[in-house]
Amino acid sequence: MTTVSITGATGFVGRQVVRALTRPDVSLRLASHRKEIPDAPDGSVVLPVDLTVPGSLARLCNGADVLIHCASLIGGTPAASNAVNVEGTQALLRVAARANVSRVIYLSTASVYGRGVYRNASPDELVPAPLSVASRTRLAAEHEVLAAGGVVVRPYLVYGDGDRWVIPGLVKLLGTLRADVDGWPARVSMVEVEDLAQGLAGLALAPALTSTIYHGNHPLPVPVAELMQAVSALLPTTSGGPSSLTYDEAAAQLTAIGGSTHALDMIATDHWFESASLWRDTACDPGPGFTDRFPRSLDWYRQS
Repeated sequence: MTTVSITGATGFVGRQVVRALTRPDVSLRLASHRKEIPDAPDGSVVLPVDLTVPGSLARLCNGADVLIHCASLIGGTPAASNAVNVEGTQALLRVAARANVSRVIYLSTASVYGRGVYRNASPDELVPAPLSVASRTRLAAEHEVLAAGGVVVRPYLVYGDGDRWVIPGLVKLLGTLRADVDGWPARVSMVEVEDLAQGLAGLALAPALTSTIYHGNHPLPVPVAELMQAVSALLPTTSGGPSSLTYDEAAAQLTAIGGSTHALDMIATDHWFESASLWRDTACDPGPGFTDRFPRSLDWYRQS
């Protein structure tokens, strides 16, 4: 029996990791701000945990073989992000070390690389250059995890039921522009949330790993033209306006209404990362990819 502790167990990715590890040979200890998790698997232990309160962390790691750290603050102030993402991770690692947890896995983000042109790039080829508070503090948390002998997973765009950032952001972008941008020539790394959870569960249970940093995406990048065609199904039908814009025209249009080019920059150039090693080391199936996975989440996106 392997005992796995999970932070962020009620979050977008964390709750899927719980499902992926609900199996007879795994015992689960789930961290939550709530006293109860209504859909917690039978036999799991739910513990009230606050990363900013170190005293709440001890019971989570006692007796655990593996810790999967899925909890991060996104969109908070610099002080709050540092308190949760950096200091909270430091406190958690100290507790895990005292409890002799044998493997720590930290869910980070490929956004630690900032913006650029990335084509099948592996972690050892890239130098992080985070642009946001969330990415900077998550990179700092990575450094702590790696120094403690842990494992880091960096997905790029994660979609599926529960996603309130990626596809909603692209819907807003496309709804504003009502046009393609340079024909959407780029390719980007993506992963469906249940498939990412399977990869994280695989890392928890794999007998041996060949790396300490993995890119957590489907091995095949998604053409942005295909991605945006799928996203367009979530928009009301309209007509009029230009059918195509250059990047500069699109950026100017967004800036003119006080918007940000963040979502545009995520997909305007190639951002795809070598991810086959995750699935090879875990012997997990990465799933069929975006074309087959995305349609099953359409109803959720339409209703959210």
